[in-house]
Amino acid sequence: MSTPVLPLLGRGLAAGGAAGLAAGLFSLLLAEPLMDRAIRLEEARSAEEHAHGAAATAVQHHEELFSRSTQHFGLVVTAVAAGLALGVLFALAYALVHRRTSLADRPWQRALAFGAAAFVAVSLLPGLRYPANPPGVGDSGTVADRQALWLAAVVIGVLGMVLAWQVYVRLADRSLPVRQVAVALTGVATLAVLFALPGNPDEVPVAATLLWDFRVLSLASHAVLWAVFAGVFGALGLRAAGRTAPAATPVAA
Repeated sequence: MSTPVLPLLGRGLAAGGAAGLAAGLFSLLLAEPLMDRAIRLEEARSAEEHAHGAAATAVQHHEELFSRSTQHFGLVVTAVAAGLALGVLFALAYALVHRRTSLADRPWQRALAFGAAAFVAVSLLPGLRYPANPPGVGDSGTVADRQALWLAAVVIGVLGMVLAWQVYVRLADRSLPVRQVAVALTGVATLAVLFALPGNPDEVPVAATLLWDFRVLSLASHAVLWAVFAGVFGALGLRAAGRTAPAATPVAA
């Protein structure tokens, strides 16, 4: 049975909006204080490097144009918008993978499994190779290079997850331990390809403790995003399945 796309798109948008809001609020409450500390440290470092205070003046001008409160609001709005976009992509990928099955077939389990796979492919694997850095870290001249490296890491992570899924499916006639070992080896190979990419071109002049806390919270915000997304997407799937179940039951004569 083919999988209708429009109901999935609606579920994806609803789940993406909720997940983006949750991740945005998580980052606002927990990660933003660390970002503020990182910004103050970067300002102090720049002021020391430029004795005449030119850098400090430029930073102050930037703060007048975009206050931290405005940036905080923009963070939540951007997270919601990103969640909506991810919801559309997730729904399309979900429909493609499950195109031969019914929407009512184990929606909760499938949503959780698909969400976990998306987190590993899009967030965890690229984040292991290129961990998040606080704002103000990095040369503006290397932004394009860093974006290209991150995009390459995401593509490799997605391809690696698709390959692992194909290996698991194609070894359906083998024992479960054999399938699990094959998937684990596929994951190791994906990590090897990821770490063959060039390293971060910029130094990270941030205290080790602050840097570690920021990276952990950044990855945690991704985990919140995908956990909420999978939960809402699966719950909406269960609700839709419950509505169609009575109609599918034959009425006794």
